[in-house]
Amino acid sequence: MQVVVVDDGSEDDTARICEEYQGIAGLTLLRHPENRGLGRAINTGLRWAVTRAHADTVIVTMDADDTHDPALVPQMAAKIRQGYDVVIASRYQAGGEQVGLSRVRKILSWGASALLGRLFRLEGVKDYSSGFRAYRAGILQKAFDHYEENFIEARGFDCMAEILLKLRSFNVRFAEVALVLRYDRKTGASKMPVFETVCNYLFLARRVARLDDRS
Repeated sequence: MQVVVVDDGSEDDTARICEEYQGIAGLTLLRHPENRGLGRAINTGLRWAVTRAHADTVIVTMDADDTHDPALVPQMAAKIRQGYDVVIASRYQAGGEQVGLSRVRKILSWGASALLGRLFRLEGVKDYSSGFRAYRAGILQKAFDHYEENFIEARGFDCMAEILLKLRSFNVRFAEVALVLRYDRKTGASKMPVFETVCNYLFLARRVARLDDRS
């Protein structure tokens, strides 16, 4: 196992603490000099990983704010080895839950996934916005080769849905495992601009739908 931390221009002790573990715990630190948004951070991490991975390597993305339980990783990796290409830790599977999230945020998250699910109907996907995922490296390699710099265009939280919608053209097999999102463990205020994120999801759905109409 190798751990990769993308420090997206943080102003806390993230970089200093990670530097202490480099070379000790198989940790690699990738730094952005300024905050570029979740989409750029995910792009940086995934690009770094796929250039060093074999096609069947399992690449996991997760938030670093203690809301995602790493104990799910073996279960997610096992599903990749069973033949799935993308495995999502989902709040909407049986046993999934969101602890400590406001009612408004719960409704918005569910609404975004429900909208995208109704429009695009990806088999095996209920949670389009969860960032806790396992990918088969070969699928990501195909996406980066095909889309090049345009694979992950979104800079905000809608990048997670964008990845799924762009991967579907590669006959990807999706699966989910139940996630208990522990938002009560998160320290500090959320960085998600709620209204902007909702608008971005709507624009994303419209843009992808137009691309489908042209193909």
